[in-house]
Amino acid sequence: MSNVRLTSMVKTSGCAAKLAPSALHQVIDSLPVMVCDNLIEGFESADDALVYRIDDEKVMVQTVDFFPPMVDDPFVFGQIAAANALSDIYAMGGVPSVAMNLMCFPACLDLEIMRQILLGGQSKAFEAGAVIAGGHTISDAEPKYGLCVTGLMKASEVWSNKTARPGDSIVLTKALGCGIINTAAKAEDAPQSSIEAAVASMTSLNARARNIGRTLDVHAATDVTGFSLCGHASEVASASKVTILIDSSKVPVLEGALELAMQGYLPSGRYANEDYLQDKVAFQPSVKLCMRDLLFDPQTSGGLLLFMSEENAKTFVKEFGAPSAIIGHVVSQSGHDIEVL
Repeated sequence: MSNVRLTSMVKTSGCAAKLAPSALHQVIDSLPVMVCDNLIEGFESADDALVYRIDDEKVMVQTVDFFPPMVDDPFVFGQIAAANALSDIYAMGGVPSVAMNLMCFPACLDLEIMRQILLGGQSKAFEAGAVIAGGHTISDAEPKYGLCVTGLMKASEVWSNKTARPGDSIVLTKALGCGIINTAAKAEDAPQSSIEAAVASMTSLNARARNIGRTLDVHAATDVTGFSLCGHASEVASASKVTILIDSSKVPVLEGALELAMQGYLPSGRYANEDYLQDKVAFQPSVKLCMRDLLFDPQTSGGLLLFMSEENAKTFVKEFGAPSAIIGHVVSQSGHDIEVL
């Protein structure tokens, strides 16, 4: 297998490669809504997966996600991309059942690199208890990989992003900062310990967080990916018609991320997220710029954001352990979707 730095072949990496939310919504919001009696959740509330009714009790949840590499090891890239795609099913409260590969691959690369990417994806699907059955590949100048994932579950057990309630506590299950760390790593200027912490986070499935959440009364949920913590929290606030208060001092942070942010290692997606959210998020003057950078940082294979009673939130954090934390609470709708303290 040729010794190629995959990250040198791409302009942006991971979920930071997502189209800017302002541009995306400009198009999506102009599309006519396709009405279907069996479609319970579509893209209208920006939920993590579609929900399609199969019968009176069972629904199908389905999602798709793929992106360019944020690491050079092809096997690890495959693991991260698969964990990221599988996360959307966990964010709906479900379990992945079957998936299909999506692969864009440069003709100039050794085919063993493709094989390693696919093996990495298989390893995470196997860990999740899902099966990968086929997929689609195209030749492309930049490598990209991901999955289309389907899960089956009871309609009554679906977690939505539009059912957060005033009084809910908010739990975040993974630390933030992988977009910043990946940017510094691409410039070969990130501490090895920070890179290892980011990779460990990005390759970790959200299965355990989902499983613990299933034992509690989760009112609403989403996962934190390319649109940042503020972006995905804003989607919940808008869909639920509430305001979310975030205590920035409680937000878990990956090792070295704040220091790298202060050095200017910020992905372009951080600015696209802030631009889209400027009228939706309000910061107290005491919140430092590096923390704002972190809250707008596009995450790859980030954690779950769970909304539940304070008692259940404390139970979750006690059982799950670090890095999960209660980072805020929900109040009645005010002038902004998000207020950061």
